[in-house]
Amino acid sequence: MNYDIVPGTIVRHPTEHDWGLGQVQSVDGSRITVNFENSGKHLINGDVINLETVHETELDD
Repeated sequence: MNYDIVPGTIVRHPTEHDWGLGQVQSVDGSRITVNFENSGKHLINGDVINLETVHETELDD
């Protein structure tokens, strides 16, 4: 699990690229709720899926 992920963090799902960018809504242990721009809200198990953090410099591209 990526411990840098907190509410407000922008992430990508490593295998669901068509979901687009997501903003973390909440983190409760390994349960991460993310609102993705193209697929809505998903509950992610951080022990199974390693979300990729998007840095601000990547958003400007």
